[in-house]
Amino acid sequence: MKTFSLLHLLLLAGETIGLGFLAMPAFAQDAEKVQELQRVKVIRERSTFIILVVLLLAVQVFFVSTVAAEEGTVNSEKVERLERLIEEQQQQLESLQQQVNQLKKTATEAQTEAKEAKSMAEEKNTTVQAPVEKVVTSGQERVKLAISGWVNRAVNIVDDGKSTKPYYVDNDNSESRVRFFGTAKVTDDLTLGSNIVLTIAPNKASNVSQTNQETGDIFDQRITEVFLDSKRFGKLSLGKGNTATYGTASSDLSGTTVIATPTISDLAGGMLFRQESDDTLTNVRIVDAYNSFDGLVRKNRVRYDSPIFYGLHLATSANSDDRYDAALYWGGQGYGFKAAGAAGIGDPNEGGTDFQYQGSFSLLHEDTGLNLSLSAGTKKRDKQSDPTNFYAKAGWLTRFFSFGTTAFSVDYTRGQNLPTENDDGYSVGLAVVQEFEEYGTELYGLFRLYSLDRDVEPSVHDIGVLSIGARVKF
Repeated sequence: MKTFSLLHLLLLAGETIGLGFLAMPAFAQDAEKVQELQRVKVIRERSTFIILVVLLLAVQVFFVSTVAAEEGTVNSEKVERLERLIEEQQQQLESLQQQVNQLKKTATEAQTEAKEAKSMAEEKNTTVQAPVEKVVTSGQERVKLAISGWVNRAVNIVDDGKSTKPYYVDNDNSESRVRFFGTAKVTDDLTLGSNIVLTIAPNKASNVSQTNQETGDIFDQRITEVFLDSKRFGKLSLGKGNTATYGTASSDLSGTTVIATPTISDLAGGMLFRQESDDTLTNVRIVDAYNSFDGLVRKNRVRYDSPIFYGLHLATSANSDDRYDAALYWGGQGYGFKAAGAAGIGDPNEGGTDFQYQGSFSLLHEDTGLNLSLSAGTKKRDKQSDPTNFYAKAGWLTRFFSFGTTAFSVDYTRGQNLPTENDDGYSVGLAVVQEFEEYGTELYGLFRLYSLDRDVEPSVHDIGVLSIGARVKF
């Protein structure tokens, strides 16, 4: 069965109304009336059309609202889900916005710090030159070569009891030298190395005397060795170098070792004592009257150093001419202090001498810079008194200037039975050292008094030495 919509019914009604108007009788016999009827017909047709249009619009609005209501009912659940999703996304956007704001703040702060750092760097660069990159090449591809050393020159103004003269010397406390140090990694634990240290010291202080002010140039091999170094098993060295006990009498944290050590004869060891009676020179030198007994020094040897356990390590060496020695070293830090110590025993293979013993200890209070160093050594001789040496130093390490530390020290030395068993020596020294860290330079000054008491004639004058100099490292 065919159905008609509301729209069809409206159209049908419109057409019926129009036909009704057309079917109205006409009065043809009256022309004026005919024209009047035609005007009425046109007006009615237009009115009918307007009515139909209004009805159509009303029907359309009704139909659209009905459909929208049906769709709204059907999709209400979807709308709720979309609303929830929008709320969740809104929360995520707010969280992301907070993170972006924080990142902007951090970036701004970082830019500010970078600008400040750059400004400070530019200010510093106006007064300090940038360090020059050091490049050292080796003839072997896998071997790294380092070259270092220093020059240490001083002028000694010596008063020997008769006259006062200047002597221009190389400071034997730390003589001028150059070092070539090569290393190659065999494994992560094992390093193969070579070490050459050459002394280049014109006019060594221990050689200069009143009778020989120009002793010539010294070119000597301090160290020429090869070694294997393992963190697990220790270090084995072969060649000329420090014996196991060399340095056991020199533990020192004072900062003045460039000019003041227990081996006080290094400052002016070649100077001769003068007789008090007639001021003539004797044949007794400063180096004859004072000896720190600091091990067996440097020899051709094979040496072994154990790994370090809790700051301790053991060293032993077999040296040329049947000389043997062993030593124990220790270093530590804690409770505001830094400490170092060592002790050694050696067989020097000298006639009438059994063994040589020596040891030292140094303690530094890090906050105040106050420090104390002690050293002692002796040789056990047959049928005569044992020569001994006692050394004590008190120091102060501070920082008056930004460019480096300043160190002060005063020391006292007592030597017995040197050069003979009837002689005793005394010495007092006062030192100051100023460091210039960025330039590897130390300026120093020291005054030392040497006094030798002899039970037999002749008595000798004291010797006073004022030393001023500089050590420049490279």
